[in-house]
Amino acid sequence: MPKFFTLNFKQKSTDFLKTVFPETKLELLLFTVFLTAYGLLGTAIALNYRIIFDNRIPWDAYFSFDNRAIVMTGGGFERHPLANYFFNWIREVAYLFSNGKKDATFRLALAWCSNFAISLSLIQIYKYLKNIIILPKKISLLLLFFFSFFSTPILLSFTPETYTYTLLFLVLFNYYAALKLRKEEKIPATALALAGVVIGGLTVTNIVKVYIPLLFEKDVFRNWRRFGHLFLRGVISIAVFVLLFLYRLDFKFLNFLNKSGEQYEKFSNPKVTPVWDMIASWFFGGNMLFSSFVTRDYHNKKGFEYKALFMEVYTSVLPYVFVSLILILVLWSYLKNFKNKFVQILMLSFLVDLVIHCVLKFGLHTSYIYGGHFIFVVPLLLGWLFNRYKDSPKTLSFLYVAVWILFFYLALNNLFRMTEFFDFLEKYYR
Repeated sequence: MPKFFTLNFKQKSTDFLKTVFPETKLELLLFTVFLTAYGLLGTAIALNYRIIFDNRIPWDAYFSFDNRAIVMTGGGFERHPLANYFFNWIREVAYLFSNGKKDATFRLALAWCSNFAISLSLIQIYKYLKNIIILPKKISLLLLFFFSFFSTPILLSFTPETYTYTLLFLVLFNYYAALKLRKEEKIPATALALAGVVIGGLTVTNIVKVYIPLLFEKDVFRNWRRFGHLFLRGVISIAVFVLLFLYRLDFKFLNFLNKSGEQYEKFSNPKVTPVWDMIASWFFGGNMLFSSFVTRDYHNKKGFEYKALFMEVYTSVLPYVFVSLILILVLWSYLKNFKNKFVQILMLSFLVDLVIHCVLKFGLHTSYIYGGHFIFVVPLLLGWLFNRYKDSPKTLSFLYVAVWILFFYLALNNLFRMTEFFDFLEKYYR
Protein backbone atom coordinates (compact mmCIF):
# COMPACT_ATOMS: atom_id res chain seq x y z
CA MET A 1 0.00 0.00 0.00
CA PRO A 2 2.70 2.62 0.84
CA LYS A 3 4.44 1.82 -2.45
CA PHE A 4 1.18 2.38 -4.36
CA PHE A 5 0.63 5.75 -2.69
CA THR A 6 4.23 6.74 -3.37
CA LEU A 7 3.91 5.90 -7.06
CA ASN A 8 0.55 7.67 -7.24
CA PHE A 9 1.98 10.79 -5.57
CA LYS A 10 4.93 10.81 -7.95
CA GLN A 11 2.63 10.49 -10.95
CA LYS A 12 0.37 13.30 -9.76
CA SER A 13 3.39 15.51 -9.01
CA THR A 14 4.79 14.85 -12.49
CA ASP A 15 1.43 15.56 -14.12
CA PHE A 16 1.13 18.78 -12.10
CA LEU A 17 4.56 20.01 -13.17
CA LYS A 18 3.84 19.15 -16.81
CA THR A 19 0.56 21.06 -16.63
CA VAL A 20 1.95 24.18 -14.98
CA PHE A 21 5.39 24.57 -16.52
CA PRO A 22 6.79 24.41 -20.08
CA GLU A 23 6.71 20.81 -21.25
CA THR A 24 8.15 20.89 -24.77
CA LYS A 25 11.23 22.59 -26.22
CA LEU A 26 9.03 25.12 -28.02
CA GLU A 27 7.16 25.97 -24.80
CA LEU A 28 10.48 26.42 -23.00
CA LEU A 29 11.69 28.67 -25.83
CA LEU A 30 8.51 30.75 -25.67
CA PHE A 31 8.78 31.03 -21.89
CA THR A 32 12.39 32.22 -22.26
CA VAL A 33 11.39 34.77 -24.92
CA PHE A 34 8.64 36.25 -22.74
CA LEU A 35 10.80 36.23 -19.60
CA THR A 36 13.51 38.07 -21.52
CA ALA A 37 11.26 40.63 -23.23
CA TYR A 38 9.14 41.46 -20.19
CA GLY A 39 12.22 41.14 -17.99
CA LEU A 40 14.07 43.85 -19.91
CA LEU A 41 11.04 46.12 -19.57
CA GLY A 42 10.60 45.46 -15.84
CA THR A 43 14.33 45.69 -15.11
CA ALA A 44 14.62 49.08 -16.83
CA ILE A 45 11.64 50.41 -14.84
CA ALA A 46 12.73 48.92 -11.50
CA LEU A 47 16.36 50.05 -11.63
CA ASN A 48 15.84 53.51 -13.11
CA TYR A 49 12.52 54.61 -11.67
CA ARG A 50 10.70 54.33 -8.35
CA ILE A 51 7.15 53.92 -9.63
CA ILE A 52 6.89 50.15 -9.00
CA PHE A 53 7.33 50.73 -5.28
CA ASP A 54 7.81 53.92 -3.31
CA ASN A 55 7.06 53.74 0.40
CA ARG A 56 5.70 57.31 0.32
CA ILE A 57 3.08 56.62 -2.36
CA PRO A 58 -0.02 54.93 -0.89
CA TRP A 59 -1.99 54.41 -4.13
CA ASP A 60 -2.63 55.23 -7.78
CA ALA A 61 0.87 56.13 -8.99
CA TYR A 62 -0.10 54.64 -12.34
CA PHE A 63 -3.49 53.48 -13.60
CA SER A 64 -4.90 52.98 -10.06
CA PHE A 65 -2.64 50.04 -9.23
CA ASP A 66 -2.21 50.08 -5.45
CA ASN A 67 1.32 48.66 -5.46
CA ARG A 68 2.39 49.68 -1.98
CA ALA A 69 -0.88 48.60 -0.33
CA ILE A 70 -0.80 45.24 -2.10
CA VAL A 71 2.88 44.52 -1.39
CA MET A 72 2.75 45.54 2.27
CA THR A 73 -0.70 44.28 3.30
CA GLY A 74 -2.23 42.29 0.44
CA GLY A 75 -4.93 44.95 0.05
CA GLY A 76 -8.28 45.27 1.78
CA PHE A 77 -9.76 42.02 3.08
CA GLU A 78 -13.18 42.87 1.63
CA ARG A 79 -11.86 42.40 -1.91
CA HIS A 80 -8.68 40.38 -1.36
CA PRO A 81 -9.53 38.17 1.63
CA LEU A 82 -6.41 35.97 1.70
CA ALA A 83 -4.00 38.08 -0.36
CA ASN A 84 -2.06 39.14 2.74
CA TYR A 85 -0.67 35.61 3.15
CA PHE A 86 0.31 35.40 -0.51
CA PHE A 87 2.03 38.80 -0.59
CA ASN A 88 3.82 38.12 2.68
CA TRP A 89 5.74 35.46 0.73
CA ILE A 90 6.30 37.77 -2.25
CA ARG A 91 7.55 40.52 0.05
CA GLU A 92 9.87 38.20 1.95
CA VAL A 93 11.36 36.93 -1.33
CA ALA A 94 12.00 40.53 -2.38
CA TYR A 95 13.55 41.33 1.03
CA LEU A 96 15.78 38.29 0.67
CA PHE A 97 17.38 39.79 -2.44
CA SER A 98 17.46 43.38 -1.13
CA ASN A 99 18.72 42.54 2.38
CA GLY A 100 15.55 43.91 3.92
CA LYS A 101 15.70 47.27 2.12
CA LYS A 102 12.98 48.82 -0.04
CA ASP A 103 15.42 49.89 -2.71
CA ALA A 104 15.96 49.30 -6.44
CA THR A 105 16.79 45.63 -5.81
CA PHE A 106 13.53 45.27 -3.88
CA ARG A 107 11.64 46.74 -6.84
CA LEU A 108 13.55 44.49 -9.24
CA ALA A 109 12.61 41.35 -7.30
CA LEU A 110 8.95 42.40 -7.26
CA ALA A 111 9.05 43.08 -11.01
CA TRP A 112 10.61 39.70 -11.77
CA CYS A 113 8.03 37.86 -9.67
CA SER A 114 5.37 39.56 -11.79
CA ASN A 115 7.33 38.80 -14.96
CA PHE A 116 7.52 35.11 -14.07
CA ALA A 117 3.77 34.96 -13.38
CA ILE A 118 2.78 36.68 -16.63
CA SER A 119 5.24 34.66 -18.76
CA LEU A 120 3.87 31.46 -17.22
CA SER A 121 0.32 32.69 -17.92
CA LEU A 122 1.20 33.01 -21.59
CA ILE A 123 2.48 29.43 -21.63
CA GLN A 124 -0.89 28.34 -20.22
CA ILE A 125 -2.62 30.23 -23.01
CA TYR A 126 -0.45 28.44 -25.56
CA LYS A 127 -1.13 25.04 -23.98
CA TYR A 128 -4.87 25.68 -24.10
CA LEU A 129 -4.69 26.71 -27.77
CA LYS A 130 -2.53 23.69 -28.63
CA ASN A 131 -3.94 20.93 -26.43
CA ILE A 132 -7.59 21.86 -25.89
CA ILE A 133 -8.54 23.69 -29.08
CA ILE A 134 -5.90 21.76 -31.06
CA LEU A 135 -4.94 24.59 -33.41
CA PRO A 136 -2.10 24.50 -35.93
CA LYS A 137 1.14 25.86 -34.52
CA LYS A 138 1.19 29.01 -36.65
CA ILE A 139 -2.30 30.05 -35.51
CA SER A 140 -1.54 29.26 -31.85
CA LEU A 141 1.63 31.36 -32.01
CA LEU A 142 -0.18 34.25 -33.73
CA LEU A 143 -2.87 34.36 -31.04
CA LEU A 144 -0.29 33.97 -28.29
CA PHE A 145 1.87 36.87 -29.45
CA PHE A 146 -1.25 38.91 -30.19
CA PHE A 147 -2.27 38.50 -26.55
CA SER A 148 1.29 39.21 -25.32
CA PHE A 149 0.98 42.74 -26.75
CA PHE A 150 -2.30 43.45 -24.93
CA SER A 151 -1.98 46.30 -22.43
CA THR A 152 -2.90 43.97 -19.54
CA PRO A 153 0.05 41.52 -19.79
CA ILE A 154 2.43 44.39 -20.60
CA LEU A 155 1.47 46.34 -17.48
CA LEU A 156 1.12 43.35 -15.18
CA SER A 157 4.53 41.98 -16.24
CA PHE A 158 6.20 44.50 -13.90
CA THR A 159 3.34 45.32 -11.51
CA PRO A 160 3.11 43.66 -8.06
CA GLU A 161 -0.69 43.36 -7.89
CA THR A 162 -3.36 40.78 -7.22
CA TYR A 163 -4.44 40.94 -10.87
CA THR A 164 -1.01 39.71 -11.97
CA TYR A 165 -1.27 36.44 -10.09
CA THR A 166 -5.03 36.15 -10.62
CA LEU A 167 -4.37 36.05 -14.37
CA LEU A 168 -1.95 33.15 -13.89
CA PHE A 169 -4.23 31.16 -11.58
CA LEU A 170 -7.37 31.72 -13.66
CA VAL A 171 -5.72 30.70 -16.94
CA LEU A 172 -4.08 27.72 -15.25
CA PHE A 173 -7.35 26.57 -13.69
CA ASN A 174 -9.25 26.98 -16.95
CA TYR A 175 -6.64 24.87 -18.72
CA TYR A 176 -6.65 22.25 -15.96
CA ALA A 177 -10.46 22.09 -15.88
CA ALA A 178 -10.58 21.80 -19.68
CA LEU A 179 -8.14 18.87 -19.54
CA LYS A 180 -10.36 17.12 -16.99
CA LEU A 181 -13.54 17.75 -18.98
CA ARG A 182 -11.94 16.59 -22.21
CA LYS A 183 -11.07 13.29 -20.52
CA GLU A 184 -14.59 13.21 -18.97
CA GLU A 185 -13.04 13.18 -15.50
CA LYS A 186 -14.25 14.90 -12.34
CA ILE A 187 -12.40 17.88 -10.93
CA PRO A 188 -11.19 16.62 -7.50
CA ALA A 189 -12.27 18.30 -4.27
CA THR A 190 -8.63 19.04 -3.42
CA ALA A 191 -8.15 20.88 -6.72
CA LEU A 192 -11.37 22.84 -6.18
CA ALA A 193 -10.36 23.77 -2.64
CA LEU A 194 -6.91 24.89 -3.75
CA ALA A 195 -8.35 26.89 -6.67
CA GLY A 196 -10.93 28.48 -4.39
CA VAL A 197 -8.26 29.59 -1.94
CA VAL A 198 -5.76 30.98 -4.46
CA ILE A 199 -8.27 32.48 -6.92
CA GLY A 200 -10.99 33.61 -4.50
CA GLY A 201 -8.38 34.52 -1.92
CA LEU A 202 -6.80 37.07 -4.24
CA THR A 203 -10.13 38.53 -5.41
CA VAL A 204 -13.25 37.27 -3.69
CA THR A 205 -15.65 37.62 -6.64
CA ASN A 206 -13.49 35.34 -8.80
CA ILE A 207 -14.29 32.32 -6.64
CA VAL A 208 -17.53 31.95 -8.62
CA LYS A 209 -15.44 31.08 -11.69
CA VAL A 210 -13.94 28.06 -9.94
CA TYR A 211 -17.31 26.30 -9.90
CA ILE A 212 -18.45 27.08 -13.46
CA PRO A 213 -16.64 24.07 -15.04
CA LEU A 214 -18.48 21.75 -12.62
CA LEU A 215 -21.73 22.52 -14.42
CA PHE A 216 -20.35 20.87 -17.55
CA GLU A 217 -19.13 17.59 -16.10
CA LYS A 218 -20.61 14.54 -17.82
CA ASP A 219 -24.21 13.69 -16.88
CA VAL A 220 -24.00 15.79 -13.74
CA PHE A 221 -27.67 16.83 -13.98
CA ARG A 222 -28.90 13.43 -15.14
CA ASN A 223 -27.45 11.31 -12.37
CA TRP A 224 -28.27 12.03 -8.72
CA ARG A 225 -25.12 10.33 -7.52
CA ARG A 226 -22.95 12.47 -9.77
CA PHE A 227 -24.81 15.61 -8.75
CA GLY A 228 -24.47 14.72 -5.07
CA HIS A 229 -20.74 14.18 -5.53
CA LEU A 230 -20.46 17.54 -7.30
CA PHE A 231 -22.37 19.23 -4.50
CA LEU A 232 -20.14 17.65 -1.86
CA ARG A 233 -16.95 18.74 -3.64
CA GLY A 234 -18.32 22.26 -3.90
CA VAL A 235 -19.29 22.37 -0.21
CA ILE A 236 -15.84 21.15 0.85
CA SER A 237 -14.13 23.76 -1.31
CA ILE A 238 -16.33 26.60 -0.07
CA ALA A 239 -15.95 25.47 3.55
CA VAL A 240 -12.15 25.56 3.30
CA PHE A 241 -12.27 29.07 1.81
CA VAL A 242 -14.80 30.40 4.33
CA LEU A 243 -12.92 28.99 7.34
CA LEU A 244 -9.65 30.55 6.18
CA PHE A 245 -11.43 33.81 5.45
CA LEU A 246 -13.13 33.90 8.87
CA TYR A 247 -9.83 33.10 10.55
CA ARG A 248 -8.30 36.09 8.77
CA LEU A 249 -11.19 38.24 10.07
CA ASP A 250 -10.95 36.84 13.59
CA PHE A 251 -14.48 35.56 12.85
CA LYS A 252 -15.84 39.15 12.80
CA PHE A 253 -17.93 38.68 9.66
CA LEU A 254 -19.99 41.86 10.11
CA ASN A 255 -16.82 43.90 9.53
CA PHE A 256 -16.57 42.32 6.09
CA LEU A 257 -20.17 43.18 5.21
CA ASN A 258 -19.76 46.79 6.34
CA LYS A 259 -16.48 47.23 4.47
CA SER A 260 -17.92 45.63 1.33
CA GLY A 261 -20.81 48.10 1.36
CA GLU A 262 -18.39 51.01 1.72
CA GLN A 263 -16.24 49.71 -1.15
CA TYR A 264 -19.25 49.32 -3.43
CA GLU A 265 -20.38 52.88 -2.72
CA LYS A 266 -16.87 54.19 -3.31
CA PHE A 267 -16.11 52.37 -6.55
CA SER A 268 -19.52 52.20 -8.23
CA ASN A 269 -20.32 55.90 -8.57
CA PRO A 270 -20.43 56.58 -12.33
CA LYS A 271 -18.26 59.40 -13.69
CA VAL A 272 -19.29 62.06 -16.19
CA THR A 273 -18.05 59.80 -19.00
CA PRO A 274 -20.95 57.96 -20.69
CA VAL A 275 -21.28 54.36 -19.54
CA TRP A 276 -20.97 52.98 -23.09
CA ASP A 277 -17.64 54.81 -23.51
CA MET A 278 -16.29 53.55 -20.20
CA ILE A 279 -17.16 50.01 -21.30
CA ALA A 280 -15.64 50.44 -24.76
CA SER A 281 -12.55 52.44 -23.78
CA TRP A 282 -11.74 51.01 -20.35
CA PHE A 283 -13.48 47.74 -19.55
CA PHE A 284 -13.03 46.03 -22.91
CA GLY A 285 -10.68 48.22 -24.91
CA GLY A 286 -8.36 49.45 -22.18
CA ASN A 287 -7.26 45.92 -21.33
CA MET A 288 -6.11 45.38 -24.91
CA LEU A 289 -5.31 48.71 -26.52
CA PHE A 290 -3.77 51.64 -24.65
CA SER A 291 -5.55 54.96 -24.96
CA SER A 292 -3.90 58.33 -24.41
CA PHE A 293 -2.88 59.22 -20.86
CA VAL A 294 -3.67 62.02 -18.44
CA THR A 295 -1.78 63.04 -15.28
CA ARG A 296 -3.25 64.19 -12.00
CA ASP A 297 -1.84 65.70 -8.81
CA TYR A 298 -1.96 63.48 -5.74
CA HIS A 299 -0.57 63.62 -2.18
CA ASN A 300 -0.20 61.10 0.64
CA LYS A 301 -1.79 63.32 3.33
CA LYS A 302 1.63 63.63 4.96
CA GLY A 303 3.06 66.38 2.79
CA PHE A 304 4.43 64.27 -0.07
CA GLU A 305 3.05 65.25 -3.47
CA TYR A 306 3.27 63.06 -6.56
CA LYS A 307 1.90 62.68 -10.07
CA ALA A 308 -0.49 59.91 -11.03
CA LEU A 309 -1.17 58.58 -14.52
CA PHE A 310 -4.56 57.46 -15.84
CA MET A 311 -6.05 56.36 -19.14
CA GLU A 312 -8.43 58.61 -21.02
CA VAL A 313 -11.23 57.33 -23.21
CA TYR A 314 -10.31 56.88 -26.85
CA THR A 315 -10.17 60.12 -28.82
CA SER A 316 -10.02 58.85 -32.41
CA VAL A 317 -12.02 56.46 -34.56
CA LEU A 318 -9.40 53.72 -35.08
CA PRO A 319 -9.34 52.42 -31.47
CA TYR A 320 -13.12 52.11 -31.47
CA VAL A 321 -12.93 50.24 -34.78
CA PHE A 322 -10.30 47.90 -33.28
CA VAL A 323 -12.40 47.23 -30.18
CA SER A 324 -15.55 46.73 -32.27
CA LEU A 325 -13.83 44.23 -34.56
CA ILE A 326 -12.50 42.21 -31.61
CA LEU A 327 -15.96 42.23 -30.04
CA ILE A 328 -17.52 41.06 -33.32
CA LEU A 329 -15.00 38.21 -33.58
CA VAL A 330 -15.63 37.18 -29.96
CA LEU A 331 -19.40 37.18 -30.41
CA TRP A 332 -19.03 35.37 -33.74
CA SER A 333 -17.00 32.70 -31.98
CA TYR A 334 -19.56 32.37 -29.20
CA LEU A 335 -22.51 32.03 -31.55
CA LYS A 336 -20.80 29.54 -33.85
CA ASN A 337 -19.62 27.47 -30.86
CA PHE A 338 -22.72 27.88 -28.73
CA LYS A 339 -23.01 24.14 -28.01
CA ASN A 340 -19.33 23.88 -27.08
CA LYS A 341 -19.02 23.47 -23.31
CA PHE A 342 -15.49 24.94 -23.24
CA VAL A 343 -16.73 28.12 -24.94
CA GLN A 344 -19.67 28.33 -22.52
CA ILE A 345 -17.27 28.09 -19.57
CA LEU A 346 -15.19 30.96 -20.94
CA MET A 347 -18.22 33.15 -21.63
CA LEU A 348 -19.84 32.47 -18.26
CA SER A 349 -16.57 33.40 -16.60
CA PHE A 350 -16.46 36.61 -18.63
CA LEU A 351 -20.11 37.28 -17.77
CA VAL A 352 -19.20 37.46 -14.06
CA ASP A 353 -16.96 40.48 -14.73
CA LEU A 354 -19.43 41.96 -17.19
CA VAL A 355 -22.09 42.02 -14.46
CA ILE A 356 -19.75 43.34 -11.76
CA HIS A 357 -18.21 46.16 -13.79
CA CYS A 358 -20.68 47.01 -16.54
CA VAL A 359 -24.04 46.30 -14.88
CA LEU A 360 -23.24 47.08 -11.24
CA LYS A 361 -20.61 49.62 -12.39
CA PHE A 362 -18.12 48.59 -9.71
CA GLY A 363 -14.81 50.21 -10.67
CA LEU A 364 -15.98 50.84 -14.22
CA HIS A 365 -14.12 54.16 -14.39
CA THR A 366 -10.82 52.30 -13.78
CA SER A 367 -11.78 48.93 -15.26
CA TYR A 368 -8.65 48.91 -17.43
CA ILE A 369 -6.82 47.51 -14.39
CA TYR A 370 -9.12 44.50 -13.99
CA GLY A 371 -8.07 42.74 -17.20
CA GLY A 372 -6.26 39.98 -15.35
CA HIS A 373 -9.69 38.69 -14.37
CA PHE A 374 -11.11 38.23 -17.84
CA ILE A 375 -9.18 39.50 -20.88
CA PHE A 376 -7.53 36.12 -21.44
CA VAL A 377 -10.84 34.85 -22.83
CA VAL A 378 -10.26 36.91 -25.99
CA PRO A 379 -7.39 34.87 -27.50
CA LEU A 380 -9.06 31.63 -26.36
CA LEU A 381 -12.38 32.51 -27.99
CA LEU A 382 -10.56 33.62 -31.13
CA GLY A 383 -8.88 30.22 -31.04
CA TRP A 384 -12.27 28.49 -30.93
CA LEU A 385 -13.37 30.61 -33.89
CA PHE A 386 -10.38 29.42 -35.91
CA ASN A 387 -11.16 25.87 -34.86
CA ARG A 388 -14.77 26.19 -36.03
CA TYR A 389 -13.58 26.99 -39.57
CA LYS A 390 -10.71 24.51 -39.77
CA ASP A 391 -12.42 22.87 -42.77
CA SER A 392 -13.18 26.19 -44.51
CA PRO A 393 -9.89 27.40 -46.04
CA LYS A 394 -11.26 30.74 -47.31
CA THR A 395 -12.78 31.73 -43.96
CA LEU A 396 -9.68 30.50 -42.15
CA SER A 397 -7.44 32.62 -44.38
CA PHE A 398 -9.70 35.63 -43.84
CA LEU A 399 -9.50 35.24 -40.06
CA TYR A 400 -5.74 34.71 -40.18
CA VAL A 401 -5.17 37.89 -42.20
CA ALA A 402 -7.66 39.86 -40.07
CA VAL A 403 -5.91 38.95 -36.81
CA TRP A 404 -2.53 39.81 -38.34
CA ILE A 405 -3.82 43.29 -39.27
CA LEU A 406 -5.29 43.78 -35.80
CA PHE A 407 -2.00 42.54 -34.29
CA PHE A 408 0.01 45.02 -36.36
CA TYR A 409 -2.14 47.96 -35.23
CA LEU A 410 -2.15 46.77 -31.60
CA ALA A 411 1.65 46.45 -31.49
CA LEU A 412 2.27 49.87 -33.05
CA ASN A 413 -0.21 51.59 -30.74
CA ASN A 414 0.93 49.93 -27.52
CA LEU A 415 4.64 50.36 -28.22
CA PHE A 416 4.03 54.06 -28.90
CA ARG A 417 1.99 54.47 -25.71
CA MET A 418 4.73 52.77 -23.70
CA THR A 419 7.17 55.45 -24.89
CA GLU A 420 4.72 58.00 -23.45
CA PHE A 421 4.65 56.00 -20.22
CA PHE A 422 8.46 56.18 -20.08
CA ASP A 423 8.29 59.94 -20.70
CA PHE A 424 6.06 60.18 -17.64
CA LEU A 425 8.52 58.10 -15.60
CA GLU A 426 11.47 60.15 -16.80
CA LYS A 427 9.77 63.38 -15.83
CA TYR A 428 8.37 62.44 -12.43
CA TYR A 429 9.83 59.16 -11.13
CA ARG A 430 13.59 59.27 -11.58
